[in-house]
Amino acid sequence: MSTRLASGGRLVDQGQPINFSFNGNTLKGYAGDTLASALLANDQMLVGRSFKYHRPRGIVASGVEEPNALVNLGSGGTFEPNQRATTTELFDGLQATSQNHWPSLEFDVGAINAKLAHFMPAGFYYKMFIHPRPLWKHVYEPFIRQAAGLGKAPKVRDEDTYEHFYAFCDVLVVGGGIAGLTAAKSAATSGAQVLVFEQTAHWGGRAPVDGGSVDGTPVDKVVDKLVSELSDMPNVTMRLRTMGAGVYDHGYVLGYEQLRDHAPKAQGPRHRLWRIRAGHVITATGALERPLSFAGNDIPGVMLASAVRDYVVNYGVSPGDRTVVVTNNDDAYRTALAIKHAGLSVPVILDARVPETDSPLMTAAKDAGIRVLMGHGVAKVLGGKRVTGVAVCAQAGEGAILEEIECDTVAMSGGWSPVVHLWSHCGGKLSWDNDFAMFRPDVDKAPTGQDGSGFVSAAGAANGHFGLSEVLSDAHASGGTAAKATGHAKSRRKAPKAESVDEAPMAPVWLMPQGAGVTLRGKAWLDYQNDVKVSDVQLAAQEGFESVEHAKRYTTLGMATDQGKLSNINGLAILSDALDQPIPQTGTTTFRPPYTPISMGAIGGEARGEVFQPVRRTAMYDWHEANGADWEPVGQWRRPLAYVQPGENLHDAVMRETKNVRENLGLLDASTLGKIIVKGPDAGRFLDMLYTNMMSTLKPGKCRYGLMCGENGFLIDDGVVARIDEDTFLCHTTTGGAEHIHGHMEEWLQTEWWDWKVYVANVTEQYAQIAVVGPKARAALEALGGMDVSPEALGFMEWADGSIGGFDARVYRISFSGELSYEIAVKASEGQAFWDALMAVGAAHDVMPYGTEALHILRAEKGFIMIGDETDGTVIPQDLGLHWALSKKKEDYLGKRAHLRTHMADPTRWKLVGLETTDGSVLPDGAYAVAEGTNDNGQRNVQGRVTSTYHSPNLDKGIAMGLILNGPDRMGEVLEFPGTDGKTHSARIVSPVFYDPEGEKQNV
Repeated sequence: MSTRLASGGRLVDQGQPINFSFNGNTLKGYAGDTLASALLANDQMLVGRSFKYHRPRGIVASGVEEPNALVNLGSGGTFEPNQRATTTELFDGLQATSQNHWPSLEFDVGAINAKLAHFMPAGFYYKMFIHPRPLWKHVYEPFIRQAAGLGKAPKVRDEDTYEHFYAFCDVLVVGGGIAGLTAAKSAATSGAQVLVFEQTAHWGGRAPVDGGSVDGTPVDKVVDKLVSELSDMPNVTMRLRTMGAGVYDHGYVLGYEQLRDHAPKAQGPRHRLWRIRAGHVITATGALERPLSFAGNDIPGVMLASAVRDYVVNYGVSPGDRTVVVTNNDDAYRTALAIKHAGLSVPVILDARVPETDSPLMTAAKDAGIRVLMGHGVAKVLGGKRVTGVAVCAQAGEGAILEEIECDTVAMSGGWSPVVHLWSHCGGKLSWDNDFAMFRPDVDKAPTGQDGSGFVSAAGAANGHFGLSEVLSDAHASGGTAAKATGHAKSRRKAPKAESVDEAPMAPVWLMPQGAGVTLRGKAWLDYQNDVKVSDVQLAAQEGFESVEHAKRYTTLGMATDQGKLSNINGLAILSDALDQPIPQTGTTTFRPPYTPISMGAIGGEARGEVFQPVRRTAMYDWHEANGADWEPVGQWRRPLAYVQPGENLHDAVMRETKNVRENLGLLDASTLGKIIVKGPDAGRFLDMLYTNMMSTLKPGKCRYGLMCGENGFLIDDGVVARIDEDTFLCHTTTGGAEHIHGHMEEWLQTEWWDWKVYVANVTEQYAQIAVVGPKARAALEALGGMDVSPEALGFMEWADGSIGGFDARVYRISFSGELSYEIAVKASEGQAFWDALMAVGAAHDVMPYGTEALHILRAEKGFIMIGDETDGTVIPQDLGLHWALSKKKEDYLGKRAHLRTHMADPTRWKLVGLETTDGSVLPDGAYAVAEGTNDNGQRNVQGRVTSTYHSPNLDKGIAMGLILNGPDRMGEVLEFPGTDGKTHSARIVSPVFYDPEGEKQNV
């Protein structure tokens, strides 16, 4: 049985007992325990059930590679599923429950699946769930949805808070083991700004457990000294409980810090997501031990040899009284010696190798009285819910049992694999190492930055070096190289020296025994979490899934939270053997961030509740609120739909405002319209590619209306572009499109035209912009005093800087209403004061503020399109009669080639027209114009739809715009538009310009 040892446990404090619960049972642990070590100390070997067959599962590892011990933590607002017991630090009151079983962990009805395993091999669902088809909806799909997923999603709002943190450094070291600390010191002594992450709560990694000495000092003391020295250096920042989650282009790295998972009652955010820009990244992420594939290697009590060593040395926990060690390398002998030193029994070490001479570790094991059988392995593990023994066989045979040995733990070691995930995230390549049967970083093919040089280095075990002396030498060199790459002089200090222990070569063992028959292969597990066996991978190869990526998806090998940490290399080896090709030819699956799962809360950070999508307010928001604004959400902004006065409804207010703009003077808060500065020698060239019409020929002081299409040819935005000077343009966008268009510009600049000399900045919130509109607009501005706004000084589609009423302003002579109009931009901080000044001077000219609904009516009267109304993601400029805005002088622009496609040039595309009801009523918004006949679904054929529809108080009738089949050629024709109220409306096709078709009013 597993139990707490009377002494030992370098990380636990047995003077601080802690109570916790597992599946409702109260248990005891100590400060410094993980949940896994505390469960083992309480003889809780069974911790979960496998995903597919619901087989009993126990703890296998001691770190992030643990595939089985996934538990639910907490309750209510602190509930969190799928947490690894091996990385969860114990705290008083911790509540944990096991997953993936019913009705209980000990008795799980789902275990019947294991009896049906013969009928449920890899990929069985692809074959089974397609026939008979009628069963899919009512039987198969509900069954799959019920069975899918690990754990349960929280049902209560998360009580915790999270944050994002931004950091910049010369050198980022991911990993706080002996290699990471050595690399950090090497870089820091060169003067580099260094940031060090360690995902666990302790520095040093495996070194203090495995032992050794550096320059005659025990390695654990060396670790303490390194930590102390680095902590005292002002250019070094060190963070525990922080995982390097992903490496991206340009030295961008995500880190994931767990601030108070170990102390939930502490104040502050629970998790922090680090967003880092590093000049150079060192991945000192160590290596993971591989399991061995033999029958029954998933029974609770079968563990990685290094994990057994960790629990004995770090936590003073014995996973079992009698431990059989099975290995293909020397490292497992350290586990046998640690167990023996703790006073426990090691009946035998089963070593698959047959070396010519004993290595020092082999000799030490034999001198300790441990029986060693060379050339032997495990035929199968005996037991069900826990190990009771092993059947011994010859590794070279087919599994004939030579003897059975009683034990309650099996410590297995199949060699070590460097943790290459971060190295691989940004394109780092791997090479195959035959001596250690592993993939390691190819130092000649490192992830490269924009200058073509590598910006990621691997150090220590993560670089394929396992001897302490080699680890220190490699890490020291990596730190110096990283410092030099970031512009610092390489330190002349020599690398520390460590004692080296000679080890016998490891022997690749992918299946035990090597000639195992079908029965044994069908019980030898590669992926514990997803129930993938050796026979499953062989079946995938037999059925033609020769690509490692295809085999992964067919078998689910290495998917979910495991991401191949334990299963990857063994699975690749089995697939390679089945395909009769070397492992490097098979290759690896893709390593994708994050390295281990991170919480959704950390990804969201502070963006939750009221700040998930903050309401954006203009400088005049409070004035609008106090003066009857009926608010309309537009993007993230709130804009006044209309200003409803006492005694009137919303419709009355809109009618009043619309008429007043045409007859007197109106003010519109246009601050929300996007304002993007595009600057640089290539700015004109850049805008020529973004807009359908020519912008590079625009003169300073002039404005031009422009259309933007995506590369698929569909309209995405429109607005007025003003040229400020030879190298600077100001692009106006729609309110809802500002952020999107800014991102659109950045995407093309960063991915396609990265060498163009252009800079873009979104300055929307830097300015308050007010539209002064109506026949009395010029008179009001002249009364306010300041710059000349006469038609001679400021013509239509021109702009000028100046002073109005004592305010520094930029005045655009543009119009979205068809009236005399000025859009005036001032500093955002002066927006309210300028608005007040306009209202005061406008009183003599019957001024009224107007909202977005009046704006829409005014533009519809003039036949101006609105992005989002006349466009829906499938509309092109030609549909809207905007052929004039498509430049014939430019060789190319975004969308030009798309417009040449057959569908885009189809003469039957619906075209924009105006619509007037025969009785003056208002057409229903979005109504379809019906045609003769029905389609294949028995529905009426349609020949167009309404895009915008309003009652015009200036024309005293309903007006609408719509897209109609051959619309411009059918003027005067009457169409029928059925409404949702059962009424059919008749409307005549007319010109979309209802008001002032000659445009005289905007040119006064």
